[in-house]
Amino acid sequence: MRKSLFYYQPDQMPPNYYRSDLDWGSWTSWNKQASERVDRSYNYPHVAAAYWVLYRLARNNQGLVTNHPWDWYLTHAYETSIAMTKFADGLAVFGQMEGTIFVQILSDLKREGLTTQAENLEAKMRARASRWKAEAYPFGSEMPWDSTGQEEVYAWMKYFGYQDKADVTLRAVLGYDPAIPHWGYNGSARRYWDFVFAAKYTRLERQLHHYGSGLNAIPVLAEYREHPGDFYLLRVGYGGTMGALTDIDREGFLAPAFHSFPDMLRVDPLSGDNGPNFFGHAFNAATYVVHHPEFGWVAFGGNLKVEGNTIKVTPLDSFRTRVYVASAGLWLTLDAGKFESVEVNSKNGAVRVGLSASTQFTAAAHLRIEQPAKLQGVGIYHPAKTLKIERDAYVVPLEKGTSWIELIAGQ
Repeated sequence: MRKSLFYYQPDQMPPNYYRSDLDWGSWTSWNKQASERVDRSYNYPHVAAAYWVLYRLARNNQGLVTNHPWDWYLTHAYETSIAMTKFADGLAVFGQMEGTIFVQILSDLKREGLTTQAENLEAKMRARASRWKAEAYPFGSEMPWDSTGQEEVYAWMKYFGYQDKADVTLRAVLGYDPAIPHWGYNGSARRYWDFVFAAKYTRLERQLHHYGSGLNAIPVLAEYREHPGDFYLLRVGYGGTMGALTDIDREGFLAPAFHSFPDMLRVDPLSGDNGPNFFGHAFNAATYVVHHPEFGWVAFGGNLKVEGNTIKVTPLDSFRTRVYVASAGLWLTLDAGKFESVEVNSKNGAVRVGLSASTQFTAAAHLRIEQPAKLQGVGIYHPAKTLKIERDAYVVPLEKGTSWIELIAGQ
């Protein structure tokens, strides 16, 4: 994966091709040869993620993606992941921005029965994880101030069962991701330096919701789903997830972060380094349903209404494809389809899910039921009626109106 499509090479361009009012003397102004190098590992996850998304869309919908079949996209996601360890191994020793995507690609290779590819990718990632396991603080980066390696490091530490290093990584994230009742600071990963490299106004300044917010929210919310009693994790993680949206101005411009110093108090007008923040938002977007000891029933990312023993929730997050019911430790996700409504019976724990109507591309929803939190007295959830299973997901035929499915907890 080449470093950039753009480069600074005035001897190969017409006179005055480059703006004279910009500083072209720093390391960020790559010449043509440098821009074509493939040794920058941080470029690979972006492309792997794009292939993976197109794989998911093609695999779970009909006629939506037409350029290539689904397996072409999954194969390219896999090959891109392997290429990073081959051509960019120097920086691949660090956790990558958006590196959580490699775990998702591996999971789908396994679900598709692509055993050889899955084993190869897992071996490559285990080698990286083994290095991190041996380090006291396994989340270095190319820059000493970065807070970008923790996201992927946490994911692989959990995957391979290195819980002690996952805990160290999470504590580091919580050290610079605060819980403060302010839109700009809640869940905003502490960051001061990147305006120097990726902004119009190059200065050292507390950045509000730099991409560290969206990315570091991934491990925080993953940890919350395992420990739903820790409301602090939800506050921080959801703040970071939603903070990415504050970098969009009223005309739709996407900025790298918000200038917090009193002389500006606005987004930077240069669109540098903003994509990873929206990976974090897209990866995390969900509705969380929580019974808080002080506030009662609340919903993050949706509207909630209590009617007797029934808690009725309307998901309103950006995608409406993920819902977490904290009282049951229940994580519901859709590979296809949308959540329209979720009802929780606070007395017997039953969950009723309303799915949006079928579309020209989506005739059936693909529902995954997971319980990352093991809560005392909570059984294993499953649909009340028998449904077909494909790639570990329940296939729910969609109607022209709302399709309802009841989930009950067995032993």
